Amino acid sequence: MDIKMTAATAKVIQVFAKDPTAERYGRELMQATGLQSGSLYPILARLERDGVLTSEVEEVDPRAAGRPARRFYTITGEGIKAARQALAELHELTRLPSTSWLPGPVPEGGRA
Repeated sequence: MDIKMTAATAKVIQVFAKDPTAERYGRELMQATGLQSGSLYPILARLERDGVLTSEVEEVDPRAAGRPARRFYTITGEGIKAARQALAELHELTRLPSTSWLPGPVPEGGRA
């Protein structure tokens, strides 16, 4: 299972990776990631299509609850394995190399 890892997808995956047993819903994920619905829901749909997440709509009477039913997402067992691997690869790709490549002090009158 490969996860197309973008920065936005990494934000979503990190929320699930913190507690793989927790169910999450859209508004909670938007608050945790800072993503807007137009970015978040396509990511959730793709992750669900790819088998990383599953979802279930809660059984609630919208009138009694005073809100629409929520769709809860959970990460699958294979999804958490793939997510952790993808996050590790992303971390490795974005890790800064040792500081030995940084230039030394700028000589007086020289350019930076």
